Amino acid sequence: MKAGIFLAALAAAGISAFGASAQTKLKFAHVYETSEPYHTETVKAADEIKKRTNGKYVVEVFPASSLGNENQINQALPLGTVDMIYTGAAFAGNSYKPLAISNAPFIFRDYAHWQAYAKSDLLREFWDGYAKVTGNKIVGITYYGARHTTANKAINVPADMKGMKLRVPPAPLFIMFTKAVGANATPIAFAEVYLALQNGTVDGQENPLPTIKAKKFYEVQSHINLTGHIMESLMTVIGGPLWNRLTPDERKIFEEELSASAARASAQIREAELKAPEEFTALGKTVVKPDVVAFIEAARPLHNDASAGAGWTREQYDRLQALK
Repeated sequence: MKAGIFLAALAAAGISAFGASAQTKLKFAHVYETSEPYHTETVKAADEIKKRTNGKYVVEVFPASSLGNENQINQALPLGTVDMIYTGAAFAGNSYKPLAISNAPFIFRDYAHWQAYAKSDLLREFWDGYAKVTGNKIVGITYYGARHTTANKAINVPADMKGMKLRVPPAPLFIMFTKAVGANATPIAFAEVYLALQNGTVDGQENPLPTIKAKKFYEVQSHINLTGHIMESLMTVIGGPLWNRLTPDERKIFEEELSASAARASAQIREAELKAPEEFTALGKTVVKPDVVAFIEAARPLHNDASAGAGWTREQYDRLQALK
């Protein structure tokens, strides 16, 4: 009888009779919707981590800014109040500026160029630099999609954006695009964008097509302008407090599963963005194909301009441009 009570108590504490460690619950935070691949694929990774660690680590995924906006969850990582996050490269770049280079407008020639960067030694060097500054560990990169501009008018050339109040994420590098086109950057947290568009606080916003669809921004904006100005990346980051207490085998499990999750999400986002223009047309939206060359010519002179947000060396820039 006493033995049965003892075993029941062990089970309740998450400890097996054979000496397994107590169960540890972890928080993975992000700002995206539960329907998006960022969330669904992370949930799958969490399940695999639980299985491969024999239930030692249980990862709960908190979507839709439920644990804070993007700046807040970044700040929570080193404190250990959040264990893992998805974050945009520009937000990670607040701590280590070279990492934000991928958010410079038209820094990538096309999707193949982005893929080459995602596999490059250059990116791993940036990850190492970020780890030295923050103590946090980046274990994956996810393709977030090409960012396009929505508004209640057609945008064909940069001049069409002059003076426009454009919502941008609250990270400094996004100023580079608005400076190039003469728009007024209006930083607003992701969770507040729909209302800001609806009540006219801003004239437009910019995000990848799958995000525009998931967040329903098209409901309060009539034109989808395919500026494609930034090929955005998300980083999967494990906070230093968690990373430092993982064993080498556990680190391998977390890296493998979260990296695989990022790859699956990337493939789904790429597929979704290719289908999206037709889907928006079917929804009655006006899909505009601007003069992209004019936008490129406006943006490139700012690529290495520190006053526009550039925080990388010319050597790093040239290495990125040379990737194939």
